[in-house]
Amino acid sequence: MRHLIAITAAMLLAIAAWGQTDAAGFKARYDRQVKAVGAAGVGVETILDRWEAAFPDDPAMFEGRYKYYLAKSMSSTVISRDRNRYLGKEPVLSLKDSTGKDVFFFEDRVFEDSLFAKSQSAMTKAAALAPNELAYRIDKITALMLYEKDSPDMATRELLSLINYQKSNKPEWTYYGLPIDEESFRQTVQEYCYNLFQNATPGSYEAFRTVSEAMLKLYPNNTGFMGNLGSYWLVYRQNNRKALNWYNKVLKVDPKDYVAAKNCVILARKEKDTKLEKKYLPVLIEATDSETERATCKARLESLQKKK
Repeated sequence: MRHLIAITAAMLLAIAAWGQTDAAGFKARYDRQVKAVGAAGVGVETILDRWEAAFPDDPAMFEGRYKYYLAKSMSSTVISRDRNRYLGKEPVLSLKDSTGKDVFFFEDRVFEDSLFAKSQSAMTKAAALAPNELAYRIDKITALMLYEKDSPDMATRELLSLINYQKSNKPEWTYYGLPIDEESFRQTVQEYCYNLFQNATPGSYEAFRTVSEAMLKLYPNNTGFMGNLGSYWLVYRQNNRKALNWYNKVLKVDPKDYVAAKNCVILARKEKDTKLEKKYLPVLIEATDSETERATCKARLESLQKKK
């Protein structure tokens, strides 16, 4: 009998605790459950339902919904390609077909559309409730990039919307509640640009250019986004003249920008233009931190100068 009373008392205390918990308490319960069973594990949805019933305008709850539906929507598969890179990734396995041709296998994520849409809807609500919380926007854009793969149209629109918000509102950004500065915002967008470039598809290269151009309108002297456009013209469009124009703009702002100096030398060698190479080798000698590279460049420059 005493055992039954103890169980009943424990249940009543648990029920009372649910009724009296504040938003932080729900967040703590959610975090513990996710740590134990994963973002879409047993019991997570129940906590989210109770959390929403008690605090329907808590952005952290909608973030939890986003993670729940995103995890439910995702699964992995293996796909084959005839090239050794896919969306910037290396293959997990390579074999030869019956003709001796290499076939490369990659792990790929696939999504159930309706559940993915629910995850995006939840994160949209979170971002609307806390518009200056950069983590929510990062989560949404990252998921879109994973979902769209080689044609990141929606992710690009979200990035442009984020840039326009920065331009119009000059927000005081936070990252999970902690204040961050404007440079962190710029670095965040540049990280997306890096990922788009690494994906190396026509759609991702064009998104890379579009986002870089938008950031340059906001930060006209930012050498990182200038360099992005140089790389776009050099690598994707293979227009050396336009690439060189952008790298010169970088070097005008920062004469010791290593990436721009290095790419100018690469471009000159690609063109077999020794005059151009002699122009940029001294720039690279000043820009590099590597004593080995500096010595190699000096030797190359001396060799070219002897061939006058």
